[in-house]
Amino acid sequence: MFVHYLVNNKHMKTSMSNMDMEVFSFHKDNRHVVSIKAKKDITLVSADTKIAFFVNYFDHYFLNGYQSWTDTKEFYLLKRLRNIKKSPHIITHMYAMDKYGDSSFYHYSINKSHGYDIFYARGKYECFLYSLNYSNAYLIIELIKNQRCLHLVSDIKGIELKKGEEINVFDYRYFNSYEEGIEGFNIDFPILNKEKLFGYTSWYNYYQNINEEIILRDLDALDERFNIFQIDDGYESFVGDWLEIDQKKFPNGLEGIVDKIHSKGYKAGIWLAPFAVETNSKTFKEHQDWLVKDKHGKPLKAGGNWSGFYSLDIYNKDAREYIKKCLLHYVDLGFDFFKLDFLYACALLPTKGKSRSMSQKEAYHFLREVLKDKLILGCGANIIDSYGEFDYLRVGPDVSLSFDDVAFMRMFHRERISTKVTLQNTIYRHIFDQHLFGNDPDVFLLRDTNISLSKEQRKALTIINALFGSVLMTSDNIASYDEEKKDVLSNALNLFKNAKVVSISRRGRKYIDIIYELDNKNHKLVYNTEKGVLHDE
Repeated sequence: MFVHYLVNNKHMKTSMSNMDMEVFSFHKDNRHVVSIKAKKDITLVSADTKIAFFVNYFDHYFLNGYQSWTDTKEFYLLKRLRNIKKSPHIITHMYAMDKYGDSSFYHYSINKSHGYDIFYARGKYECFLYSLNYSNAYLIIELIKNQRCLHLVSDIKGIELKKGEEINVFDYRYFNSYEEGIEGFNIDFPILNKEKLFGYTSWYNYYQNINEEIILRDLDALDERFNIFQIDDGYESFVGDWLEIDQKKFPNGLEGIVDKIHSKGYKAGIWLAPFAVETNSKTFKEHQDWLVKDKHGKPLKAGGNWSGFYSLDIYNKDAREYIKKCLLHYVDLGFDFFKLDFLYACALLPTKGKSRSMSQKEAYHFLREVLKDKLILGCGANIIDSYGEFDYLRVGPDVSLSFDDVAFMRMFHRERISTKVTLQNTIYRHIFDQHLFGNDPDVFLLRDTNISLSKEQRKALTIINALFGSVLMTSDNIASYDEEKKDVLSNALNLFKNAKVVSISRRGRKYIDIIYELDNKNHKLVYNTEKGVLHDE
């Protein structure tokens, strides 16, 4: 084990106590803890250690992606992770595509694959590992292809310790089998019993082209089976100007709509990106002092959505008060459910003597403190930092209206829109559901118009979302459903309410076997990951 750190701007490295720090190790049963106590003022850079482990080209390795949208599944050893740095630099820079994931601070290599905070191997050589140190640092688990080991890296970069201060740099559990690891994980993260939500969201049919007429029409189409109706992006004048409603689209504001949602017995939901401000917004133009700055003191672009967007600095008092004011405005309007999006943007850099994970955890906790007992669905958020802060979390990228989105998008970042990717995320991240939060697999879509998914792909999307999630949402106007679609939805709702996933197993590179229990009987489905369809077996 090595700790890398700075003293008086000089880079140092140690594996044991020295004149700068004391190093303590604790190992009991399956838990491994390493802490350090500063003897001087120091700035941490990273810590790393290795675990002896046999790798096998035919085993399956679960590599949990950096955030909600990052592609996540069981990989083979030879599979390369998509590296945005291989994409055209001018496009990457123009749309800030390297900011969505980890490529701005993690060095990708063809000789290794990596994941965050939770890892397992299944096959000839098994293990299960998860971090308990998420309040301090991301745990990056590297699978090095030409070495018989796991390389663990604690992302403690930027943490400033004063003399006498102490911190854990590692705290994780390691098990020698998948089954033991799942059992330990479920003990450390016990069942939450989050309410299952069946509802409507406006995004995946109209995107930003919503208005009062569309919202009220689709609200009227819903029946008593639904329990939530959520208005998505498009109601605000610009992203970041949350207190200004688009008067052309919503001339009567949102309060009357909230009342109508409640009159039908549903929870009222609203979408916001609380840390994001686009360049066309008044907030961006008038308050650049509120924004996260790069090392040159210039606003740091956080992504290419809308007119391009930047992130509010949660350590700026005025920015923090503005976020609070905006959220409480929608609480006062009567909203019960908050879909908070692009949450990765609050921790683009280590800052204020804190690591990225520390800043992210503090930002998420701030949102929880403001919204108190309101339901929060996190999106575009780091997985482990969301635990204890959000009721629900998106576990994959956005569903696309075609199976794998347009061809050129496949060249870009790992967080790209893709139904193909999000379905695999939904399946493999099912172990988090009701333990870290309620999983949100994103929407199902059964409609025939404005969509390129085949009928069988739409059915598979609906069934898999129902089996593996705690949130089941659609953007369809269900009044347009024919009898066949109504039957698919009824079957999905039965699975959503009553089925339990027993096991999943990868079969070769193409198929996933799904065993679920319903009415005290086990049933099997086979999912074809390349075609996006399900088969009974």
